[in-house]
Amino acid sequence: MGHSHCSSACRFRFCALAFKAAVLIQRWYRRYVARLEMRRRCTWRIFQSIEYACEQDQIKLHNFFSYLMDRFTPSSSKERKLPHAFCRYAELEKYCDYESMEVPDSYVGPRLSFPLLPDHATALLEAFKQKQQLHARYVLNLLHETRKHLKQLPNISHVSTCYSEEVTVCGDLHGQLDDLFLIFYKNGLPSPSKTYVFNGDFVDRGKQSLEILIVLFTFLLVYPNEVHLNRGNHEDHMVNLRYGFTKEVMQKYKVHGRKILKMIQNVFCWLPLATLIDEKVLIIHGGISDTTDLDMLEKIQRHKFISVLRGKKRKESNRNVEIQEINGEDKAQASPAEQDGAASACPQSRAAQAPSMANRLEFSRWVRQTVQEQIERCRRLVDVSESEEEELTYSSLVSMTDLDAPESFRSLQILDILWSDPMPQEGCRENTVRGGGCYFGPDVTEKILKKYSLQFLIRSHECKQEGYEFCHNRKVLTIFSASNYYEIGSNRGAYVKLGPDLVPHFVQYQANKTAHTLTMTQRISRVEESAFRALREKLFAHTSALSSAFKAYDKEGRITLSTWATAVESVLRLGLPWRMLRPQLVRSAADGTLEYQSWLEDLAMEQRSREHIQSGLLEVIYRNRSNLETIFRIIDRDHSGLISFEEFHQTWKLFSSHMNIELTDDGISDLVRSIDFNKDGNIDFNEFLEAFRLVKQSTPAARAKPPRSHDANRI
Repeated sequence: MGHSHCSSACRFRFCALAFKAAVLIQRWYRRYVARLEMRRRCTWRIFQSIEYACEQDQIKLHNFFSYLMDRFTPSSSKERKLPHAFCRYAELEKYCDYESMEVPDSYVGPRLSFPLLPDHATALLEAFKQKQQLHARYVLNLLHETRKHLKQLPNISHVSTCYSEEVTVCGDLHGQLDDLFLIFYKNGLPSPSKTYVFNGDFVDRGKQSLEILIVLFTFLLVYPNEVHLNRGNHEDHMVNLRYGFTKEVMQKYKVHGRKILKMIQNVFCWLPLATLIDEKVLIIHGGISDTTDLDMLEKIQRHKFISVLRGKKRKESNRNVEIQEINGEDKAQASPAEQDGAASACPQSRAAQAPSMANRLEFSRWVRQTVQEQIERCRRLVDVSESEEEELTYSSLVSMTDLDAPESFRSLQILDILWSDPMPQEGCRENTVRGGGCYFGPDVTEKILKKYSLQFLIRSHECKQEGYEFCHNRKVLTIFSASNYYEIGSNRGAYVKLGPDLVPHFVQYQANKTAHTLTMTQRISRVEESAFRALREKLFAHTSALSSAFKAYDKEGRITLSTWATAVESVLRLGLPWRMLRPQLVRSAADGTLEYQSWLEDLAMEQRSREHIQSGLLEVIYRNRSNLETIFRIIDRDHSGLISFEEFHQTWKLFSSHMNIELTDDGISDLVRSIDFNKDGNIDFNEFLEAFRLVKQSTPAARAKPPRSHDANRI
């Protein structure tokens, strides 16, 4: 009896210990998962903040060039060549004569004949899997036929589930062909019973953007009633200059790349703007605003908007100057009478006429002044405001617009649906993070859905970790189809299928095999490492500005960690939780302070280990490389990857003034000869970059002190 009682007590104690152990393990596991989730969210914010900051830079750069080109009106025909070198990029050529191109017998790639058949589409898929390249003749022919087809389509495509089993909607692909292959493998190829809607952003960032376009355009021509393509914000030649598609085409088609780019540019502006499924589900790339008008979208002449960033000429009043500047427009585009009226109403407005380049000092002073004005305007329009009271809401900006100027309003309509993002707060305001479009809240979604009797809307435009995400009470669905977008393991891709009941069914995937072998911890660690590497590069690129910001708080060389976080955000303006990220970026002293000069030197040491360039120059290059590359491609009118001595000479006159660098004509000639290393009479991008570095080295200001952040930010 006693033995039985003892045994029961032991079992009870054992169970109690086991229960406590289970609770401890569960608590530990929950903390572990919570920490992983916190790391994942921080990593995600780093990637998105840097990505959106780059989009701001693209719009600022475009606004700067638009501003200079609109206001620079030289007196002599010789001087007109200078802006002409920049504005030629926006011109469209007439149809190229692809029929005169001969396909050699040695060509082993796929061959196309029109009208296209399903066998042509499957042959292309197999050829691209084998890394084969389609001949330029077939590419141009395909683009020509695609343009003819798109011209016949309305701005808003209408799709019905009555004629197919289901409709599959895919989001951003961004040049990742493996994702498209996987979608077709899992879901099946387009067919009379398999309808697809591809929701924009087919190109840029990935390495096979052109192949994706070729495949999608081929299926569009084979199944014109079952394949539907919406335009995204990256179907824009100004964006392509920065994010890689232009470079990709020129590398793959060195002889005919320029013709292909011009044709693609023309095709992009004919892509439909939206798709409606059963008149109940609206599919647009970006989002909506409180002024979105689907009836107006139906009537817009979409082909006129070759680049959404560069709006068309329009009438304007004094009240709508700032909203027009968002679209890259200004008073120089108004009629002479309107300009006179604006000048009389606004005494501060300056004449658009530039001084003659004969007086170098006067011209240089004028350019720097106008550039500084534009930078200040961009900063006011794009940067995050210091206080909410001073920030213009999106609705107030639109209310300032003269609604009698229809071209202005139409441009804004397209900008909204391609660039906007949803937000959890009520209302509608300017999208200061991306620099284009707006943020729209649940009330705006409800208003638009009710106005047009819609159930919900599908959009893309934002990378989501699971490939999709609902918001606004499940009335807005974001779908993103490019897996591993930031880094291997960073996110899944997804597509959504809608049947007659319009209930969404999701399919998720990982196109990269390596991602499947990683544990959750390994995946987060890998992505986190990549994110912090990008963030440290961003910090290093602003070394001079950070040093000045730190000195403003403490002159003794040490600052508190709280001050460090405040100063870093004031310079980078990425909206990141710097106090949470600090342990990964900063090693503090025992007293909780930071010797910031030593920290900045460590950042420079890390970057110099990869680039053997003087630290001050390297900082400038890191901060401006994307802008410099975009500028080079704009100067490179034929997209050959080379610019002539004459183009370089003309461009540097403006560029050196903009960069606060004084060079005589003889100095420019000497510079161009010294950087032409292979003596071929042309300048490639690396040589162009070398000129920038040499001049920054040779200027007295550069030798006397490190480059100022605001000088480099002028690019």
